Amino acid sequence: MPVSSVPTLHELYAGRAKTLGPAQIWPEHEGDLITLAYGFAAPEMFPTDDLLAATAEVLAEDAAEGLNYGPSYPGLVQLVVDRMHAQGTPAEPGNVLIAYGSSQVLALLPEVFVEPGDTVIVEGPTFMGAVRHFAAAGAKLLTVNVDDYGLDVDALESMLRDLAKQGKRPKFIYTIPTFHNPSGTLLPLERRQRLVELAKEYGVLVVEDDAYGELYFENPPPPRLSALNHDGWVLQVGTFSKILAPGLRMGWACGNHEIIQRLHSFKLEGSSGPYLTRVVERYCADGRLARHIEELRAAYRERRDLMLAAIAREWPKDVMVPKPEGGFFVWARLPKGMSATKLLAESEKHGVTFVPGTHFYANGQGDDAFRLSFSFVPHQQIEDGIARIGAAFRTMV
Repeated sequence: MPVSSVPTLHELYAGRAKTLGPAQIWPEHEGDLITLAYGFAAPEMFPTDDLLAATAEVLAEDAAEGLNYGPSYPGLVQLVVDRMHAQGTPAEPGNVLIAYGSSQVLALLPEVFVEPGDTVIVEGPTFMGAVRHFAAAGAKLLTVNVDDYGLDVDALESMLRDLAKQGKRPKFIYTIPTFHNPSGTLLPLERRQRLVELAKEYGVLVVEDDAYGELYFENPPPPRLSALNHDGWVLQVGTFSKILAPGLRMGWACGNHEIIQRLHSFKLEGSSGPYLTRVVERYCADGRLARHIEELRAAYRERRDLMLAAIAREWPKDVMVPKPEGGFFVWARLPKGMSATKLLAESEKHGVTFVPGTHFYANGQGDDAFRLSFSFVPHQQIEDGIARIGAAFRTMV
């Protein structure tokens, strides 16, 4: 398996910054440039009226506690517990941490677990926004390949076996099993079962990043990893960003009580606030969230289908584009010898941009693939953007 070098802080924020990818890319107004790069929620889908109603209800009924100093609202903790139960994951309030989005949990993980030189296993490709935190803590990153069905569990088992022979145990395995970012893959049940068995056998925590799990387009996904392992070897990280609104900055971690308490102790600013936690709970509790998720599934499924149809019309047939069953992304793999970085440069001349695969690997791979997002841009821009990339392909033939 490829092993990434451990970057110094200077390398991380200077020379290695391009390799590790940008910390965050924000949309900019750049003339008629169409961007298929941003994995953002569709702003026209934000449930503003219902959020306004939930806000008014909190202010009318609970302003004294909601607007004062205080802890995260216990009602939101219980709502997350109930949602975990509905997914088959056993949980109690002591198993849940409310955080400022899942990104805060992922940033806290290396503070709790990682000392310089410790091993962390990540996928390749993966969401580098999380992995960057592990690298900054000095973790030695080992990359396991993601194929058409998600994490290669055979390769993971081989890696764990080799590490055990060396007397080494990784601090955790970071994985996105459900509608993976960036590849869109869905880990099958058999692989999920083997993954949690390996976690227990080798005594390694699995961090399950479940940002997109409820955004399925046809059939519900297999059980979450946290529902398959009841021995504390899975920490599920979830967020309201993709199913409600990212600007609320509301997420959670659900797992072993001792791990949750450690995460609490490193969350130095304290609670996630009595006000917004009440607003989110009030919005969700009467069924508004469930109805909204159904609307999101339909809207994002339509955009996925539109993008795939345009790709079939406009692109060379030897570009491999698996059909994602949920989430925000399409992952395109180029024919042998073609560079995603060069394609991006040519595409930008045609007025469209995307993210090359090199931004999703901790070890420098990925120039043979790229990620497109269908979640953020309007329908016409999806079709026009794919056509412009098609034109770029034709100039490179």
